[in-house]
Amino acid sequence: MPSFDTVLEPDMVKIKNGVDNSAKEIGTRFDFKGTSAQVELKDKEKEILATGDSEFQLEQIEAVLYGKLVKQDVVINFLDKKDKIDKLGGDKVRQVYKIKNGIEAELAKKIVGTIKNSKLKVQASIQGDSVRVTGKNRDDLQQTIALLKKELSDVPLSYNNFRD
Repeated sequence: MPSFDTVLEPDMVKIKNGVDNSAKEIGTRFDFKGTSAQVELKDKEKEILATGDSEFQLEQIEAVLYGKLVKQDVVINFLDKKDKIDKLGGDKVRQVYKIKNGIEAELAKKIVGTIKNSKLKVQASIQGDSVRVTGKNRDDLQQTIALLKKELSDVPLSYNNFRD
């Protein structure tokens, strides 16, 4: 039976390039000279740390970071901005951006529900941090991908492991 997996995986190379380009620009911009403004990627923890002297400066750093990530074709929805801004020693502050990786249980249930409500002749099952969709023919699977792209356009899903 033909099948494919629906996954939520960012391209870490593009994210790393975007963060590196942001750090370069922050290092050369006049309004960041002499401040503690910096951006760094924690690869193992899958998070981006932005450090600055004030909340206003963090907003400027965020604008630079988002601009560089968009230029690298990274969907900003992969970043989950924490609401709380950490206060460091002195007047320094830090903002943490978590990089989403894998489909969470709530989103997986939403994907399965969308597929079941569509009345397509396919079955969807949650498998860890991905959703596997199986069907009798390839056309149904392609219709399912089109449906998910339309219904869940705000989520940067990707589809892999397509088997015939």
